[in-house]
Amino acid sequence: MQQMGNDAALWARLSDKQRACLDLLLERRTSKQMARMLGISKPTVDQRIAAARVILGADDRDEAARIYGRLKSIYDQGIYDPVQLPDPPKFVPSDFPDGDPANVVMLSDARARGFETEPGVRGLSPSSRDLWRHDSSLRVRIMIMAAMLAVLLVILLAGLGIAQALTELIAN
Repeated sequence: MQQMGNDAALWARLSDKQRACLDLLLERRTSKQMARMLGISKPTVDQRIAAARVILGADDRDEAARIYGRLKSIYDQGIYDPVQLPDPPKFVPSDFPDGDPANVVMLSDARARGFETEPGVRGLSPSSRDLWRHDSSLRVRIMIMAAMLAVLLVILLAGLGIAQALTELIAN
């Protein structure tokens, strides 16, 4: 029981930064690798491990890793956080004698976009969202760029017309 109290005191004395270095030490990382992973210098890693060795009473890095691994298995338990799950859905029997009627709207990607799903049944035309897809054909992309160029040209010509009209007003 005395050992458990000492272990808890040792665990409590380790800082989060020392524990981060010791976690990587358990993975057999070198000081240089730890420094890169933690974004600190190699001497800082060595300093933290040396301080942890003093706290743990270890003679070398391997012994510090063994002691820390034992303490971690005891004191670094995941906190139990029960998840509140909603009650499962309850299925209600259908009021229709033969199941659902044929004209009930089916939710599917094809119908949501308005494409033909059954012969003779046609929905709305594709939305503009479908025109801007990354996998559109080259022809569609060229048409979109031509439309954008035409709009830009109209805006430019309108701007030039306004500028000319303002210039004539100022000149008179």
